[in-house]
Amino acid sequence: MPKTFWYGKSAEEIIRILDTDASSGLQAGKVPKLLAEYGTNELAQAPPRRLLEMLLGQLKETLVIILVIAAIVSGLVGEIEDTIVILAIVILNAVLGVYQENRAEQSLRALKGLTKPLAKVIRNRKIMQIPAAQLVPGDLVLLDTGDYIPADGRVIEAVNLQVDEAALTGESLPVEKLVSPIEGEDVPLGDQANMVFMGTIVTGGRGRAIVTSTGMATQIGQIATMLQEAPQEPTPLQKRLGELGKMLGMAALAIVIMVFFTGLWRGEPLVTMFMTSVSLAVAAVPEGLPTVVTIVLALGVQRMSKRNAVIRKLPAVETLGTATVICSDKTGTLTKNEMTVVKAYVGGQTYALSGIGYQPEGVITAAEGTAPIIPKEGSLLSLFFQGGMSANDARLDEIDGNFRIIGDPTEGALLVAAAKAGFHQEELNEDFPRIAEIPFDSARKMMTTFHRWSNGVVSFTKGAPDILLERSSHVQNERGQEPLDEGVRKDLMRVNSTFAAQGMRVLALGCRWWKVLPSDLSSAKCEQELTFLGFFAMLDPARPEAKEAVAISRQAGIRTIMITGDHMETAEAIAKELGIWQEGDQVLSGRDLDRMDQQGLNAAVPSVSVFARVSPEHKMLIINALKHHGHVVAMTGDGVNDAPALKRADIGAAMGITGTEVAKEAADMVLLDDNFATIISAVEEGRTIFANIRKTIQYLLSCNTGEIIAIFTAILLGLGSPLTPIQILWLNLVTDGPPALALGLDKPEKGIMQRPPRKPFESIFSGGLGARILWQGALIGVLAVIAYWWGLSQGRTLAEARTMAFLTMSLSQLVHAFNVRHPRLSLGQIGLFTNRALVYAFLLSISLQVAVVFVPVLRSAFDTVVLVREDWLIVLALGLVPLLIVELEKLIRRRSKPALFPAT
Repeated sequence: MPKTFWYGKSAEEIIRILDTDASSGLQAGKVPKLLAEYGTNELAQAPPRRLLEMLLGQLKETLVIILVIAAIVSGLVGEIEDTIVILAIVILNAVLGVYQENRAEQSLRALKGLTKPLAKVIRNRKIMQIPAAQLVPGDLVLLDTGDYIPADGRVIEAVNLQVDEAALTGESLPVEKLVSPIEGEDVPLGDQANMVFMGTIVTGGRGRAIVTSTGMATQIGQIATMLQEAPQEPTPLQKRLGELGKMLGMAALAIVIMVFFTGLWRGEPLVTMFMTSVSLAVAAVPEGLPTVVTIVLALGVQRMSKRNAVIRKLPAVETLGTATVICSDKTGTLTKNEMTVVKAYVGGQTYALSGIGYQPEGVITAAEGTAPIIPKEGSLLSLFFQGGMSANDARLDEIDGNFRIIGDPTEGALLVAAAKAGFHQEELNEDFPRIAEIPFDSARKMMTTFHRWSNGVVSFTKGAPDILLERSSHVQNERGQEPLDEGVRKDLMRVNSTFAAQGMRVLALGCRWWKVLPSDLSSAKCEQELTFLGFFAMLDPARPEAKEAVAISRQAGIRTIMITGDHMETAEAIAKELGIWQEGDQVLSGRDLDRMDQQGLNAAVPSVSVFARVSPEHKMLIINALKHHGHVVAMTGDGVNDAPALKRADIGAAMGITGTEVAKEAADMVLLDDNFATIISAVEEGRTIFANIRKTIQYLLSCNTGEIIAIFTAILLGLGSPLTPIQILWLNLVTDGPPALALGLDKPEKGIMQRPPRKPFESIFSGGLGARILWQGALIGVLAVIAYWWGLSQGRTLAEARTMAFLTMSLSQLVHAFNVRHPRLSLGQIGLFTNRALVYAFLLSISLQVAVVFVPVLRSAFDTVVLVREDWLIVLALGLVPLLIVELEKLIRRRSKPALFPAT
């Protein structure tokens, strides 16, 4: 699109140029053509690494270079066949490495795709949410507080619309947006007050804008080099494993050098010991561990996404396993977020409303069993429901007879209640159009809208009962307006408390009449001297699965704390129903927190299970108090003001449905269904991923330890090396790769949510893992030496004895993969086929191993021979010993005290 000074054109010109409509938006039929013309609304990213690039990267590894030198040495001393086999194994190993690396990159790219932002647009007169990437020039975008601007656009409607453009212009203060054209050419970005730009944030008010530029044509796209995506940072766990790999590599090289000189001391040929030592060094270092861990993390995160928990930052996976406290919002997270007005208190009378959910079906009655009431035109009851529908930014949408709410569920409940009273939103908006508003603010806990009404203007204010009553000077009843004295105020607060004690959310409604629209549209001016109209009492039932999730979290040693803006009685009633509140627990309000300093809150927080009537700013204080006691805190949030708390928490969880884009950007995790149970599922997955990584480490290191011990022991005893260099390399390729990856896909262990949280800085070898690696590795190594010794002692040839050791080592390692699936439970208790990937990996590796013995070409290359039946039985018996020994050790563990044999 040629450069156009959109800010200098009127809204009408913009609409004409882009062939769109200010009310109905773009015609959906035009979108495919526009997408083809302008492309998707995305910034260009660095292309993924090519396979050839990855392959060269694998071949540049230090150990691979050493192996190539060893192959050359083999060729120079006349062992051409060994040279060919070594180089073939190098290439095969590099191909496997490329496959794993490519799979890891693909998994990580898939994860990024899970958190693509959404945009609210109007197309064909319908409000819809679409991926921001599908926006095209001409789209009519709706902007609300907390939204990221999804593309560059020209503002055509602004109600106190303010945008933070610091990321683009460096301007620290939010910019108030206008609708009128701006004169001049090359007006600086910071002065283009009628434009909005991709990547900036709506910090207040609401508005509409017509998209003028997308993707690389946006302002941020033009400086995309400053915003190019940084390479994927390794997680703390991956960094620790990388350091572990280096440490193990140094230790392995030291041992290998010792093996080399021991062999020379025992009279082994120099070239043979050189080749053996190089092969052992390559096999001993778990160089593929970080890649396997990346794949395990990425695939685990993809599993989480299927359970509606999208992880935005990989370190959160590790942190999830250490969480000790979950601070959860109530509405929509612990409850169903299907707000329904069930009672209304108007003019001293309580009315009941039937029907649940968003279907506008139900009746209003003055008492149970009485005839339905249809509010008369001009009556107080009529004014009350009209006010609830007018002071409202939600929309009630019908698709094929099914109704849904677009917007805030609480506001949606008022729309449904007014519909039951016989009012229709579109008609009401036409008869009494909104001409101004003071948007909702979490600090004020109120919202006010101004409407043309009869011969003047009326403002409707809805908000928290206690705050609205403080600002009311009169009360409306059928007799007219009467002063709101202290006695009436107390009576109304008692009504409010009665509703709240029944677990209902209460919203108050007031109004004020004006001759003309006031010039000062501030809260201090307009939200005072209100006339109180009544209460809406809504029920948002607790999620059935939330109660079970709270119980599971308690078993897992994780404490649940409810943090809500609702009334104390409402919050406490829901907390008791869900089991969050226990006998002796405290309930604190926002006012209590305001009277406390941080030290006082630190002292109180261990006994508090519910924080009610709090603002987002209070969440930071609560997090600090919990961290003071050493807790690892997960915190939920959805609003703009929640962003600091989400960043401060160890795990910030943003709401996927009601959450603003700002909250999602600040969070580590997004709950796609806004459900508390999803957090618990994510914790279980996080613990499972970490447990699977420990299994992989245990398997790889015990196998590598076994190979070192087998060769060192045999040489020290004067038996020579039980494995040829090529056999060592083959073992590293066949037994380390597929089984290690399959272990990373294991299902959650039984009882994983009955364990206490893992300590944040706990060693990966904690719980006796290091000791198990050493003795299990020693067992595998000794078994291979026994097989080798048996062959030699029975008069077998050196090739036959080495074949026995080779097969025993491979079988015992592959069998050992099943041992590491659980530290205490037997294979029978776990189930052999509960990890089918591991079974397939076992069969694949065994098949390759057998092929090396029975296929003549491979047999010649790997210096193996076909064994007699007796030797096969010895190999089979010794290969199964690790399973029998470890099963016996697990039995002892289960019958012994947990203190002696830790579960993890």
